[in-house]
Amino acid sequence: MKSHHRLVILLCGILMSCLCFVACSEKKEGKVIITDSEFMVRADSKNAYVIDAKGKVRNVGDVDVKNLVITGYCRSCGELINPGNWFVSDIEKTPDQKATIPYLAAGAEEDFSFKGVAFIYNTVPDKPETIPEKMEVVIESFETVQ
Repeated sequence: MKSHHRLVILLCGILMSCLCFVACSEKKEGKVIITDSEFMVRADSKNAYVIDAKGKVRNVGDVDVKNLVITGYCRSCGELINPGNWFVSDIEKTPDQKATIPYLAAGAEEDFSFKGVAFIYNTVPDKPETIPEKMEVVIESFETVQ
C-alpha cells in the first residue's frame, strides 16, 4: 500500500512538471508589417482636396492574424482649418479612414486602401502641388489566431 502512494505522488509530480512546462512555453505572436504604401490627392469638391492611402500589408509572423486595422496619420498637419494648409480632424477615425482585414494567414500579403488621411481647402480650385511631409500608414491593431 505504501508503494502505491509513492507511485501516485510520483505521477502527480511528473504531471505538475509537465503542466508547468506547457504553461511556460513561449506563445507564438503575430507580426504584421506594411510592405508598400502610397498617398494620393483626390478632389472632394471644387476647392477641397483629400489625401487617400493604399498599399500592401504582409503577415511575417508564425501564426495567422485576424481583425487587422490599418489607418494613416499626417503628423505635420494642423488641426485648424486654414485655407491653403493641410489639416486633420482630432476626433476618432471613421470607418472610411481605416482599412479592416478580417483574416490574414501567416506569410500572406493583402492590399488595403482608405480615405481621408488629411484635408485641404484652397481659395482657388487648383490641385495642391505637394502633400505634407510627415505622412504615415500604421497598423492600429490585430488579434493573433491561436
